[in-house]
Amino acid sequence: MIGHNDLEVERKSVSILKIINESSQPVGARLIARQLKRHGVELGERAVRYHLKLMDERGLTSLIGRDGRLITDSGIEELKSALVRDKVGLSISRIEMLSFRTDFDLDKHTGRIPVNISFFPRDKFSKALKEMRTAFSADLCVSNLVAIADEGESLGELTVPEGKTALATVCSLVINGTLLKAGVPIDSRFGGILQIRNHQPIRFVELIHYAGSSVDPSEVFISAKMTSVGQANKDGCGKILANFREIPAICRPVAEEVIARLKEAGLNGVLVIGETSEAVCEVQIELNRIGIVLLGGLNPVAAVTEAGIECESHAMSTVLDYQNLIKFEELI
Repeated sequence: MIGHNDLEVERKSVSILKIINESSQPVGARLIARQLKRHGVELGERAVRYHLKLMDERGLTSLIGRDGRLITDSGIEELKSALVRDKVGLSISRIEMLSFRTDFDLDKHTGRIPVNISFFPRDKFSKALKEMRTAFSADLCVSNLVAIADEGESLGELTVPEGKTALATVCSLVINGTLLKAGVPIDSRFGGILQIRNHQPIRFVELIHYAGSSVDPSEVFISAKMTSVGQANKDGCGKILANFREIPAICRPVAEEVIARLKEAGLNGVLVIGETSEAVCEVQIELNRIGIVLLGGLNPVAAVTEAGIECESHAMSTVLDYQNLIKFEELI
C-alpha cells in the first residue's frame, strides 16, 4: 500500500518531469524550482536536487554537465502513465489555479488574465487568421484581444516550437478569476458543445464535466471536429464551444457589476445569465442558484480546424499581462 508521503514524492517527481520534458535544453534545479513555484508547487532548490537524484537512480532523468537534466525514454513513459488519481479532475485543478493567478484590476485595466495558447504552422498562419476573422467579428469569443509569438519565443511558461507560430486567446476563466476576487463563489460544472439557432443559444448537445476529466473539454471537441463555428458565423445556426458555471443567487448584483466592468475592458465572455433556480439552455439548476453560460475562448481556433488547417491548442494554458495584448484586427 502506497503511503501519503510516497504519493507526495510521486506527485512532485511528475511535476519536475513535466518541466524537464517541456525543455529542449538541460534544466537545472534552480530553474526547475522557479518553474514549480509558478505552477503553485513550493519546492526549494535543495529539495529539487534531492528529487532529481532519486529520478537519476530510477533512470527517469540523466545528468548532463554539472547540474542540467534531460528526460529519458523511461521518464517519458513514466509521464504517460502518471498516477491516475492525479489525472482525474486535472481540469478542475487548472481552473482553480488559473483563477487564483488572475489579478485583473477592474479600475486600472491592468494585471494578468488567463489565456489559451494555440500553435499553427508558420506557413499557414496567415490563412488561419483569415478563418478566425469572422469568429472574432461575430463576438463568438471571450475577447478580441490576443498575443502572438514566433518559434523560440515564449508566451507565459510555453515556448513556441520550431516551425510554429503561437496565438494566445483570452480564456473564459477571466470571469472565474475576477468574480473570485470580488468575493463571488463560482462553480465550474462542465465544458460543452452549445447549439445555436437564429443566433440564439438553444441547448447543450455534448458536455464533459471538469471534475472527471484530465483534459480540457474544448481540446477534445476541437480535435474530434465536433464544432460548426464557421456555420454559426455565417447563418446563425451551428455548434460552438461554451462552458457552464453556477453562482449563488444572492451574488447576482455583484456578479452583474463585475461582468459589466469586464465588458468595458473588452472582456465579454458571458453569453447567458439565467434566473434564480431556473434551467439555462436545458441544464437544470439547484435551488437558489443561477446558471451562467460562457463562450469558449477557443471558438476562433475551432473555426480554423473546421477549415482543415492543422493546429495544436492548449486550453487554460497560462496567464498574460492584459496590457501586453493587442486587438486581433491589428494582425490582419
